[in-house]
Amino acid sequence: MNSFFARAIFRLRAHGRLYVTDALRTAWWGALGMHIGRGTTLPRIHATWPHQVSLGHNCTLEHDVYFKFDGIYQLGPSLRFGDTVFIGAGCEFNIRVGIRVGSNALIASGCRFVDHDHGFSSRAIPMGQQTDGIESPIVIEDDVWIGANTVVLKGVTIRRGAVVAAGSVLTRSVGAYEIWGGVPARKLKDRPGAVTAIRAPAPAGAEPRTATPADAR
Repeated sequence: MNSFFARAIFRLRAHGRLYVTDALRTAWWGALGMHIGRGTTLPRIHATWPHQVSLGHNCTLEHDVYFKFDGIYQLGPSLRFGDTVFIGAGCEFNIRVGIRVGSNALIASGCRFVDHDHGFSSRAIPMGQQTDGIESPIVIEDDVWIGANTVVLKGVTIRRGAVVAAGSVLTRSVGAYEIWGGVPARKLKDRPGAVTAIRAPAPAGAEPRTATPADAR
């Protein structure tokens, strides 16, 4: 057997085995209560409460994603993902209140999402035992790209079309089509693209004009 056919058979066996394994794993998580949309299959992942996770259609997940609902049993889902979402290897969703991820979002490997804090108001009580930490949900809108190893903290909203640079720590919300980066993250610039002109109403007897960005200030 020549090397071409040997490689072809090896790849066919490997991919066929992977397809069957992922299909069985997807069925298993579904039986445990996880909502999994059409065309979404699961590699090796981890979840504390599977029923708290809802994945849309045609999502792509890499290995070792951790869906951690940090609390006792309650009705869900609290971790909601839209359609055609990509989640890279080793991402962690550490959630008590909730996270919503829109469709076509790209979440690169190693990202962390935490919607709560430990309490630290008292010096007399260990921080791990304090219960006054702030909790606030995270929202990621459609078509957002989050670079590798980014940390997104409580109460952050990332608006549609935004980009977050790799290694950033987000403590504030990001506007639509903005590019942010750094520790802590700050706005770097806007994404390129034309601003849609809006026809401004004209006074009686005057010619209509096109509104400019200055009119919105």
